[in-house]
Amino acid sequence: MEQTLNVSYRFIFPNKREELIEVKIDKQSMESFTENSGSPPDWCRLDFHQCPNCPLQVATQPYCPLATRLVNLMATCSNVLSYDEVKMEVTTPERMVTKNTTAQRAVSSIMGLEMATSGCPRMAFLKPMARYHLPFATREETVFRVVSTYLLEQYFRHKQAQSVDLDLENLKKIYAEIQIVNMAMTARLRATGAQDSAVNAVVLLDIYAKMLPYSIEDSLEEIRYLFL
Repeated sequence: MEQTLNVSYRFIFPNKREELIEVKIDKQSMESFTENSGSPPDWCRLDFHQCPNCPLQVATQPYCPLATRLVNLMATCSNVLSYDEVKMEVTTPERMVTKNTTAQRAVSSIMGLEMATSGCPRMAFLKPMARYHLPFATREETVFRVVSTYLLEQYFRHKQAQSVDLDLENLKKIYAEIQIVNMAMTARLRATGAQDSAVNAVVLLDIYAKMLPYSIEDSLEEIRYLFL
């Protein structure tokens, strides 16, 4: 059985320039492998704009696991503006997805996958969704996938005689923590002088993180029609 999950993002620009980023993920841990040789750049150090809610310690973890997963992506984005047009080809083991979109949305999609599989403790909840990665998911698809994943987790907790949360209260807390990470990562990337396509990609992800708690408060009204 194949132990590695490979997802590739191919950027095809109007001038025919192509860039390929491959995310290789260990199926057991659902954490991606770093492909950078040598020490990561200084902006990946854990104490460089470290997230206020980070449970890691510099003494045992000198580099931010999330930042180290973004090194190749930042290099790809170095000369790409947010609203540059790009054709994306995303290949997973199950399918290929092709979409004409803006650079910031393309980068946001791959960044979401990189964050979920980075090994960042605050992103651990997202690992199951990364296993069934859906590039360019819409708002409604995101709500459906997130809530379904959380409730499936509650099912497994119930089977192990653990407490369950059918009111989704802890899900709101999880996303509050993710928002803090997004804000800190935005500050980290801005401090490096990263191109706006990378910074805006995190902003797009944060919009989805912010809308999740509101959707729960609204009793998931936007997807209720599916079950009536």
